[in-house]
Amino acid sequence: MAASSSLRSGLLIALSTALLGFAATASAGSGANAPAASTTPTLGEALAASTPEQKSLSAHLRAKGAIFYGAWWCPACFQQKNLFGKEAGNRLPYVECDKTDDGRDVCMAAKIRAFPTWELAGKPRLEGVQTIAELKVWSGYQSGGDHSQH
Repeated sequence: MAASSSLRSGLLIALSTALLGFAATASAGSGANAPAASTTPTLGEALAASTPEQKSLSAHLRAKGAIFYGAWWCPACFQQKNLFGKEAGNRLPYVECDKTDDGRDVCMAAKIRAFPTWELAGKPRLEGVQTIAELKVWSGYQSGGDHSQH
């Protein structure tokens, strides 16, 4: 009887492991239909789809040379990304400050002292979570323009 119970436990563990591996592989994307690699993978996945305006603002920020500094463990950084939705949040001009030595060096050189921090040449540095409206004003975003080509 003990051998039967042991075998059953072993099979359940093996099945659970296989299912978890399958789920992780399936959630990683299928390749051809998968979106471009995220620029913000360490922050997690935003909760809702992006609107066209969120996508346009993300493209505008990249084109203008804005930089969003953050850290993988920072709830406010996830909140900032989440304000852009999935697609736009995955395309933000992001620098991860605490996952690698290179990232830490970049952020130390930039004198980042709070997360999230936004930088854009000629503009004041913004620290803390910024609303979409605040980022539009700060970056000179014009609604209705086609920023996707930048």
